[in-house]
Amino acid sequence: MIGEHSSKQYDNELESIRSKVLLMGGIVETQFLDAMTCFRIGNPERADRVMREDDAVNQLEVSLDDACSHLIVRRQPAANDLRTIMATIKVITDLERIGDEATKIARIAKALHGRGAVTVNHYEMVRGIATNASDMLHDALDAFARNDGKRALQLIAQDALIDHEFRSIMRNLITFMMEDPRTISAALDTLWVAKAIERIGDHAKNIAEYVIYVVDGKDIRHSRPALSVDAAPEQAE
Repeated sequence: MIGEHSSKQYDNELESIRSKVLLMGGIVETQFLDAMTCFRIGNPERADRVMREDDAVNQLEVSLDDACSHLIVRRQPAANDLRTIMATIKVITDLERIGDEATKIARIAKALHGRGAVTVNHYEMVRGIATNASDMLHDALDAFARNDGKRALQLIAQDALIDHEFRSIMRNLITFMMEDPRTISAALDTLWVAKAIERIGDHAKNIAEYVIYVVDGKDIRHSRPALSVDAAPEQAE
């Protein structure tokens, strides 16, 4: 009975941590969407809100890391339980970094529209990659919530598309800057935003990899499980 009680207590504590991680995920998803809205329409108040929310994300990272550490010390989990906690710690780190990237986008958006005279179609340049990264982040969090290893594996392959889109955006912006020096400032801002979005895709892929680590016990980081998918965009260039 004591063992059963202890097991239920551990399950409750772990579920509480996972719920707060998903709450953190919801906050950074909103940060990203709001930051992209700022980039599209130039709303300085919303940009400031995105930057303020980053403080809440940072505080959640600290408190959740502390909760995971205490859970390990108190319960001394093994096997899959330990993998789950270690993967959760890594997910927390990636979510905090997504919040940082969203804050960066909001800051750039505020500066870009504050200067005025935007000479490139900055939002349309990144709209596609932003939509794909947002969908990927949402699906990665869903896979984490459901421990869905199959969906997580599909998401890893999708990251190649985002990388391909970023390279295409970079080439187009370089062409604009070479043809019309007046576009340089806005084009560079757009390039930094595109890079931040590409990094958000990378962090979403990391979350998917941690799901696979929990479900299958396999660490597939830095491997190339879907080479044919990765190569497909190159052929389209």
